[in-house]
Amino acid sequence: MTNNAYLKPGAFIDSDHPAVRAFALAHVKGDTERERAVSLYYAVRDGIRYDPFLNFTDIETYRASSVLARGVGFCVGKSALYAACVRAVGIPARVGFADVKNHLTTPRLRERMGSDMFIYHGFAELLLEGKWVKATPVFNRELCQRFRVKPLEFDGRSDSIFHPFDEDDRRHMEYIKFRGTFADVPAERIMRDFQEYYPSGYSQGDETEKETFG
Repeated sequence: MTNNAYLKPGAFIDSDHPAVRAFALAHVKGDTERERAVSLYYAVRDGIRYDPFLNFTDIETYRASSVLARGVGFCVGKSALYAACVRAVGIPARVGFADVKNHLTTPRLRERMGSDMFIYHGFAELLLEGKWVKATPVFNRELCQRFRVKPLEFDGRSDSIFHPFDEDDRRHMEYIKFRGTFADVPAERIMRDFQEYYPSGYSQGDETEKETFG
């Protein structure tokens, strides 16, 4: 697949949406592509609140412009927004997915999901300085500080993926299986697999759970 596929707008990585372009242009900084990518990483990571209790049957949950409008998203939506922002400033980007085991899943979230496995954990990949690097602009800094989880930093050169341990050396995230990379979010596939994998109703949003960490 040519790099053009990772530069043009998608249905969910809608980098041509006026609000997405405005957000990207308002927050981008730096003279190089790497510097610009890093500045947008932090704008999305800390400017959009992470919430694992959204309505995953709502297809807008997966769309970059909708995540921006709502000011809240989960891993897939925030990664789509980041990919859209960097595409808007001319940097090739795509989204990738992995199944991860969260060893610090709260009892509420485990009960709702029926599992401590997160399928289709989303992240972004950017083509910078001739190579693809992973970036995970998911857990905002305030949330990490509250739950003593190490915030994910990104320098544009090394992969930014979940830490295996938290600030207290408790086991945190474990990558189980990678599901590949995509030019756009395969939202319908994710929604279908969520419904099959989480029969306990995890796909239904709950606005009362805002303080629960994923």
